[in-house]
Amino acid sequence: MAQADHAVVIGGGIGGLTAAAALHRRGRRVTVLERAPSLEPVGAAISLAPNALRALDVIGLGDEIRDLAAWTGDGGLRTPSGRWLSRSSADAAAERFGGPLVLLHRATLIERLAALLPPGTVRTDAAATLLDSGDHDRPARVTTADGELEADVVVGADGVRSAVRPALFPTHPGPVYAGFTTWRVVIPVPGAEFASHETWGRGRIWGTHPLKDGRVYAYAAAVTPAGGRAPDDERAELLRRFGDWHDPIPAVLAAARPEDVLRHDVHHIAEPLPAFHRGRVALVGDAAHAMPPTLGQGGNQAIEDAIVLAHHCEDLPAYSADRLPRTTSIARQAVRVARLNLMTGHVGAAVRDTVVAALSKAGPALFLRSFDGIADWRPPQPPYASEQTPAGNGQRSTPGEGRLHRTR
Repeated sequence: MAQADHAVVIGGGIGGLTAAAALHRRGRRVTVLERAPSLEPVGAAISLAPNALRALDVIGLGDEIRDLAAWTGDGGLRTPSGRWLSRSSADAAAERFGGPLVLLHRATLIERLAALLPPGTVRTDAAATLLDSGDHDRPARVTTADGELEADVVVGADGVRSAVRPALFPTHPGPVYAGFTTWRVVIPVPGAEFASHETWGRGRIWGTHPLKDGRVYAYAAAVTPAGGRAPDDERAELLRRFGDWHDPIPAVLAAARPEDVLRHDVHHIAEPLPAFHRGRVALVGDAAHAMPPTLGQGGNQAIEDAIVLAHHCEDLPAYSADRLPRTTSIARQAVRVARLNLMTGHVGAAVRDTVVAALSKAGPALFLRSFDGIADWRPPQPPYASEQTPAGNGQRSTPGEGRLHRTR
């Protein structure tokens, strides 16, 4: 028989661990099944916007992550020669959306999330298969090498190549290639001092950002056929594609070793799912709505999903109704941005750069407006760290309270 209030989470990434922490906080016994031998994530850094930080407030982690913010002052958008197309201000963004943008290593976030769970919650090297999605009268069932588990809710957080998703929606076409590949690296770069920036070329982009721990996070993307690999190594491939771009890009490439560079083709779910749940099973993150990384919202939306799912864990149709329209809209916007910043034609790229520069001169707030309705999202249950209730009013304090956010 199913144990009451037992939740099984398939996948120990950011979305899965956030869901586990949120469900545990609501009093459920949680089991996390991660097929990899450890929780060490495949990836480099992640950008957390104010919407995700407010979601993390719900599980008491928001302020700890905010303190890792490294972007201060101005940054912006550049051309490969180094010319600034637009400038952006961390202070202006924080003022508009009620919080900072935080860039941190994925391993740091995974470690902080896992620490919120009781010992023994996470089982690594534990591949899982959904046997039965359950319904109102029977539990969902999941099988592992160690036996079968029953649960009143199962969370499919197993990524873009999810095995849970096709079990729920076998006729859905699944993810498709987005048309470009990405490279990522997190390394120390001796003597590097620079403003956080992204650079747009023709069919190529590069981003360089400082981390709180003193390392540099750099990423690149290029339009290329799926499945490609460098004939020698990926650092050499980056040198060929970006070695003559502006500083500090050559310094980053000089500091990187071939083994430091990660390369992954980008896949996304172009056709939205009909729902994010079936029976007693719900999908979160890339399993539900994988999107291009061009808005930096993939992980943020997974965190939002997890918090909203815990809020609606007794009513999964309400979870689908809440999350499907929002994530579909954001995923489509990410596709549009990818088409813009990865334009391959000379004329189109020149027009793009001219328009971006003109809009920047007209007012930097024009660019921030593209994140209206995204970065200003709030979880379904207040209060949040950025909107405090004065002490002494008789209301219960929650983690993240105790100080007004400095930008509000």
